[in-house]
Amino acid sequence: MRVFTSLLKNAHPKIEYYSRFSPSPLSIKQFLDFGRNNACEKTSYMFLRKELPVRLANTMREVNLLPDKLVSQPSVRLVQKWYMQSFVELLDYENRKAEDPHALNDFLELLIEIRNRHNDVVPTMAQGVIEYKEKFGFDPFVSSNIQYFLDRFYTNRISFRMLINQHTLLVAEVVSDAYDTAKMLCEKYYLAAPELKIEEFNMKAPNKPIQAVYVPSHLFHMLFELFKNSMRATVELHEDSIEGLPPVKAKVTLGKEDLSVKISDSGGGVPLRKIDRLFNYMYSTAPTPSLEPGAVPLAGFGYGLPISRLYARYFQGDLKLYSMEGVGTDAVIYLKALSSESFERLPVFNKSAWRHYKTSP
Repeated sequence: MRVFTSLLKNAHPKIEYYSRFSPSPLSIKQFLDFGRNNACEKTSYMFLRKELPVRLANTMREVNLLPDKLVSQPSVRLVQKWYMQSFVELLDYENRKAEDPHALNDFLELLIEIRNRHNDVVPTMAQGVIEYKEKFGFDPFVSSNIQYFLDRFYTNRISFRMLINQHTLLVAEVVSDAYDTAKMLCEKYYLAAPELKIEEFNMKAPNKPIQAVYVPSHLFHMLFELFKNSMRATVELHEDSIEGLPPVKAKVTLGKEDLSVKISDSGGGVPLRKIDRLFNYMYSTAPTPSLEPGAVPLAGFGYGLPISRLYARYFQGDLKLYSMEGVGTDAVIYLKALSSESFERLPVFNKSAWRHYKTSP
């Protein structure tokens, strides 16, 4: 704890300095250009050594505006420590020239270390929120601030990992991969899983597979969460049915503006009044899990849908739920069809954000 306090004190002026800058949004096309084999490593290095501290500093300033009772929870303090350590390590390259023969390799190794260090940020922060709820209960105003913060915090984390990781993909293949993974999980818990029916409608090139310039891991994450929810609802409603389990349906469409993926189930649906709750970090329909290595990511934290929507919105898309109680639910992922229009949607720490935390109901 003393080491962390010392780090925080010494780095505070730099956090203050870098948080004055707004993050620089990139398009998917620009990310692809960064990742090409013939891309200039020195240019990437010069950009990242400035941009990464800016994105970290913006987030760290907002963490300090959260209620003290939340920030003091062990899991939240641990996340703070990770961010502080990464920020301080990046400062070592603040004035290190790209011409330095070891700079580029050293920087790459650091990025890998940072990425690994931040692997468990989402479940650890989720655990911090659970710790807070168990000690202090539910407060509507505090909950609203936490919801606002976590949306911005996780979006910033997505952006940070996007800069560290560098994609044309066949959409139907990602859909099938996500389904297969969710199916294995469903069969493990329920000993059964609904089948998948998938259709493609390619308006740009009829009868050809739909390709997209996108981040495979982002699309997989969204689809995996949607398939998990659909399978769970379907099995729990129809497990005693003589007719067996109705299939989960996936429809992939590519138009002039949108690339859309719809997942439809016959799992009984959700009442309209509960739809918004499904995107709330403080709400979950599953039992609270323990933080164990190798556990299914986010299971029971209630973070699957909120994080998935952030992934969709990150490049100017969205995720919508349309449900009919007693029948089933349609979940639609909307993405931009053109990579040049898919710019990052980044949170910025400014006066408007500051006022959000300070305004009382």
